Amino acid sequence: MNRAMLALHMSEHEQRFELLADLGAMIAGEVELDDMLATFADRVARALGADRATLWLIDGATGDIRSRVATLPELPELRVPQGHGVVGYVADGGELVNIRDAASDPRWGGGELAQQIGYRTTSMLTAPIVRRGQIRGVLQVLNKRDGAFTTRDEEFVRVLAEQIGRALDYTTLRGGDAQRGLTVRGRFNHVIGRSPAMAAVYEMIVRAAQTDATVLLHGETGTGKGLLARAIHVNSTRREAPFVHVDCTTLPAALVESELFGHERGAYTGADARVIGKVETANGGTLFLDEVGELPLPLQGKLLRFVQERQFERVGGRDTLTADVRLVAATNRDLAAMAPAGQFRSDLYFRLRVVEVEIPPLRARGADDVTDLAEHFVQQFSRRYRKGPLRLADAARPALVAYAWPGNVRELENTIERAVVLAAGPTITVKDLGLRTAAPGDSIVGMPAVSSAALPVDGVHLPTGISLEEAERRYARAILDREGGNQSAAARALGISRNKLARLLKA
Repeated sequence: MNRAMLALHMSEHEQRFELLADLGAMIAGEVELDDMLATFADRVARALGADRATLWLIDGATGDIRSRVATLPELPELRVPQGHGVVGYVADGGELVNIRDAASDPRWGGGELAQQIGYRTTSMLTAPIVRRGQIRGVLQVLNKRDGAFTTRDEEFVRVLAEQIGRALDYTTLRGGDAQRGLTVRGRFNHVIGRSPAMAAVYEMIVRAAQTDATVLLHGETGTGKGLLARAIHVNSTRREAPFVHVDCTTLPAALVESELFGHERGAYTGADARVIGKVETANGGTLFLDEVGELPLPLQGKLLRFVQERQFERVGGRDTLTADVRLVAATNRDLAAMAPAGQFRSDLYFRLRVVEVEIPPLRARGADDVTDLAEHFVQQFSRRYRKGPLRLADAARPALVAYAWPGNVRELENTIERAVVLAAGPTITVKDLGLRTAAPGDSIVGMPAVSSAALPVDGVHLPTGISLEEAERRYARAILDREGGNQSAAARALGISRNKLARLLKA
């Protein structure tokens, strides 16, 4: 029995308890925000035995109150001006309102739904969503099916609105302590970015999620390919099935095939039991192959067969098995250039890039995305390290925007985490960030300009005419020398794994 059918057989009390219990899980994934709000509103209406429910959010920039309505097929969105109607009254005053007869209440004034689509409202229960003293939105439930909303309904909605306020702190919807309302910072929950470059990525993600087509995400290290792969999964019909992440840079070459396809007992020394591989684990869901360009050539042929036919054999096994998985692959390498050089199978490349999504580097996304991400990480790490409210100093923002971020979002995240830990007061200063402006001549072929803190004192000097791979190897060696031979520190500075650094140095 699926979740929707199960809900029909649950008592009102059971549905309310489950709704509160599920609230945290509902905001944990990279689901499209409008879809998340719509699903939640539908659950609220069922739990309260009502006809419709709406989760209204206050736009922190304009003061307007807007909502994507789950149970309202007539309109994709509703907008209410500040102070208008019952929703505006509750948003302004922060007072719960229980109306038994909407037509006789002067605050109703015809109502938002009646004005826009002719929907007739009789009873309504409307509660403010408050967090840290600021009103973030309004929860409204319409038309109780067996009479008016009760005192018990009021108590439940108060608790629910309080929990929603807490939950919003863990979404992409940001609310400041000194300002009412929220700021929408991206289309998907936990994926920050409002730039045109990211809007184009979101559109591709939405289209890809609606199908089972294989997707190839291409972008520099640290651009968030794993987050976007998860967004494809949680916005698809496979969202309830497993999402299995395979980092191809961390798999020992001798064990890659076993890790992916599993092995039978006795397949090799030490294989004393049958082991299920990642492909079988992902059955029914999504298999994410991170940094697929690092797979050894011999295994690429076996992966190609699986991509084409969804068939495979376990290591040491004779039975041909099948798995129903959706494939998403990611790489920071130029697979199109690697194919003619014999470093990556061209037939596998073409099979993987049914839908290819180019993820822009952070330096190409604009100032707003950099500062939005920085403020998001400040809030996240302030909570984690119990530092209390922290904010970026005014001078810190232009410093963050001016930096080239060779490690992209991952480097920004690490920078902010360090700054939060080191900050002595309530403000994160430029000194706490530890950034320096790039020195002339520090950039190299194929890599962005980086701060002088990321290079040896005398810079990196490269002769002309060398290949990109050789330039990357020399740059990695320079960073390793700067870190005193510490490969873990060098890998962190470069934004790559230790295994990948080791392979880069051996290239």
